Amino acid sequence: MSDLLAMFESPSQWLIVLVIVLLLFGGNRIPELMKGLGSGMREFKKGLSEEDDSSKKPVAKSDTESKE
Repeated sequence: MSDLLAMFESPSQWLIVLVIVLLLFGGNRIPELMKGLGSGMREFKKGLSEEDDSSKKPVAKSDTESKE
């Protein structure tokens, strides 16, 4: 990942990329994309924290295991 970011070292290169993104998506579409990206990241973090919480809880034995 750091190799990809090293490709854009100067601010002028970032500016060119931003202009291309503006031309492709338009000014109205970019806030919608960022909102979707933000909500997706929020859901991902929420899922990770729920997974951590469920892995910390002790697992109860099921009925099939207790019959054996």
